[in-house]
Amino acid sequence: MTIGTPRVVNSRLENMRNLDPAGRLDRVAEATGLDADSRANFGGDALPVDLANGMIENVVGTFQLPLGVATNFTVNGRDYLVPMAVEEPSVVAAASFMARIVRDCGGFQTSSTLPIMRAQVQILGISDPHGARLKILQARDEIIAAANDKDPVLVKFGGGCRDIEVHVFPSSARGPMVVMHLLVDVRDAMGANTVNTMAETVAPIVEKITGGHVRLRILSNLADLRIARARVELTEAALATKDFDGRRVIEGMVDAYEFATIDPYRAATHNKGIMNGVDPVVVATGNDWRAIEAGAHAYAARSGRYTSLSTWEISGSGSLIGTLEMPMALGLVGGATKTHPAARAALQVLKVDTALELAEVTVAVGLAQNMAALRALATEGIQRGHMALHARNIAIGAGATGSEIDAVAKRLAADHDVRSARAEEVLAEIRAK
Repeated sequence: MTIGTPRVVNSRLENMRNLDPAGRLDRVAEATGLDADSRANFGGDALPVDLANGMIENVVGTFQLPLGVATNFTVNGRDYLVPMAVEEPSVVAAASFMARIVRDCGGFQTSSTLPIMRAQVQILGISDPHGARLKILQARDEIIAAANDKDPVLVKFGGGCRDIEVHVFPSSARGPMVVMHLLVDVRDAMGANTVNTMAETVAPIVEKITGGHVRLRILSNLADLRIARARVELTEAALATKDFDGRRVIEGMVDAYEFATIDPYRAATHNKGIMNGVDPVVVATGNDWRAIEAGAHAYAARSGRYTSLSTWEISGSGSLIGTLEMPMALGLVGGATKTHPAARAALQVLKVDTALELAEVTVAVGLAQNMAALRALATEGIQRGHMALHARNIAIGAGATGSEIDAVAKRLAADHDVRSARAEEVLAEIRAK
């Protein structure tokens, strides 16, 4: 499989929800040129236990999540079908619906910084930490050269250690602490193994320079130099519903956003909505969603106060402007992105050529999901659409099968009573007839 070739994709796949899973896969395969092997890797046995046994320890089996495809995404003028692995109802539907609205307003505009990751080297046992800092900085070229000698392949592809930083913490419990950061361009890798190895390599050099002793040598998941950004501009007409005019929706969305900027209790849920879009793409492509979560929430608190990751404001012309800027340490090489057959197939569907492109598409999905939540809060409330989709899970839990699932779910949603006990009653009524 070659990722990113050739790329003729129309993400506007109508009536997907009315098809069965096999029919949806047919549509996606036709739109993306998915080969037979990749189609098979979206099946239930994509990850054999023998392969899983080589990925982690103490394997006893595998655990599956639903894998959906978000449609309608246009990012920087290019269409994308976006695989999302998630168990929560309404996520894929909400992302696809918001992407359709954004599509008609010019799509998502994205950008990103270079894929720079940090490795931290902690030095203890130093009585003159500021003097040690300058010694390390004086040896910058030697340290960078040693780090790059450890990974000539990365350097060959245009990456490598670019610079160092040195931070002094004079009042730690064990005396002064000096922490050196290696700043490494990891290209299309997530980069954890690369930067950790470089940190191990330069540790003896740093000890010799400072006379101290090195303890931790490890990456930071606060990838604040590896940022992806997305922006949307939406008209009043695009946001109007049958019950609310566009101006009312825009004002409601901005009010909800401003609540998240000032109150960390609201910000936590607001940002969780963003991650509802981000995490499923990260999981589907075999990347480290825990690292992305850690970096996102640390970044949201970088001012010393936890706040919204996104911004929503009204332009001079009255349009709604939404932006999202966050760390996005994703890779296309190494780890489960190469090991997991379904992750490889997901990348074939997505058709991204670089890790930067993957990061930008992912942050666009996060912004779409944030938009969906704010729009719902500003109109009918978050529960109406979510619970209508959640009703299917409740119906299945009550024992419904086949066509019974939709029949029970529709009754629960229509009655605004999405409970297990009510689902059992409705199922009994249907079967009695």
